[in-house]
Amino acid sequence: MAENPPIIYLNNAATTWPKPPGVVEAVQESLALPIFGSGRTTGSQGEDYISLAREAVAGLLSVDPPEHVVFTQNATDSLNLLIQGFLAGCDAGCHVLTTALDHNAVLRPLHELERQGRIRLTILPFAEDGTVHPDTVEAAITPETRLMVTTHGSNVLGSVQDVAGIGEILHDHGVYFIVDGAQTAGHIPIDLQALPVDAYAFTGHKALFGIAGTGGFYLQDPESIAPIRYGGTGTDSFSLFQPRDMPERFEAGTHNTPGLAALAAGVNYIQSIGLAAITEKADRQTAFLIRELKSEPNITIHNTHPALPIISLEIQGIENDDVGFILARAYGIIARTGLHCAPLVHRVIDGGVGSVRLSLSWFTTDEECRTAAKAIKEIAKNANPSISSP
Repeated sequence: MAENPPIIYLNNAATTWPKPPGVVEAVQESLALPIFGSGRTTGSQGEDYISLAREAVAGLLSVDPPEHVVFTQNATDSLNLLIQGFLAGCDAGCHVLTTALDHNAVLRPLHELERQGRIRLTILPFAEDGTVHPDTVEAAITPETRLMVTTHGSNVLGSVQDVAGIGEILHDHGVYFIVDGAQTAGHIPIDLQALPVDAYAFTGHKALFGIAGTGGFYLQDPESIAPIRYGGTGTDSFSLFQPRDMPERFEAGTHNTPGLAALAAGVNYIQSIGLAAITEKADRQTAFLIRELKSEPNITIHNTHPALPIISLEIQGIENDDVGFILARAYGIIARTGLHCAPLVHRVIDGGVGSVRLSLSWFTTDEECRTAAKAIKEIAKNANPSISSP
């Protein structure tokens, strides 16, 4: 029986792998001693991983004070809390903006609220470069517009939005701005003290090199979002009402301590390398893959100038799922196929068929990129271009 080829992991936009050794060690260490948490134990033998993670994320995203970083389960959880919490203070039928680039973590909560009659929703189109121009946003604002929620980086096209330009326009019109940073935090420099955003959601298991079940959000003005979860915080326990202080205002219940230990270690690893080095390597490898794949006429690349290490492609004459199956079984290459939880993007770029997505991380090697390019070109050469994907 033939041995399986070694794994080449190119699905980092979903979850990064491998993790830095320090992340694995931090999880193990967090479980080796009793949990330490202020207000929840008399012990002092363990690390305060919650504070370590909060300070690490605050440093990476330029947040001050760190208490304005709130921890949740993931970016989807954060976006639900932010959207529901903001709209709790709005009249029924208020106008909300989002874009066709957005992930279902944004689209589904907003569509559900629209179905309930609580909001009126406008979905903005994107340009050929995979961005929504600030002028497009301004043209869609009405006197009833109260909120815009959009992705910072597309998980399909790898494009990065001009959140500074969009945010300035929104704030000029008094519109609240929530940004989904699931794909950008850890990939590009982000200064939340300088960006005109009101709230910024992130996740731990992608480019921050943490593990599943961690994420959070930055909130500029805590009073702008109503808490929608209530419970124990370990502070002010005599009160029967949720504390107003940050971050306890939004952090009810027991934290995912091993997850936050991993998150702190992952962010510290990024800081030890430097975002400039991470970005330079990602740009170089992404450009190499696109240059190689463009040379094969049967391959369509949906964005040839991504700002993130994400490449979405199709091979004429073979279905995307079959491409993924061949890559995995014959070459040991783990990619992702389908709609990537962003259906409106695919309606525009491929008629809703979906794509094969390659996504890189700091641990992706140049040799793995060369192998992946060769494998995909071999599959394309053996495809029948007269047969179009349905």
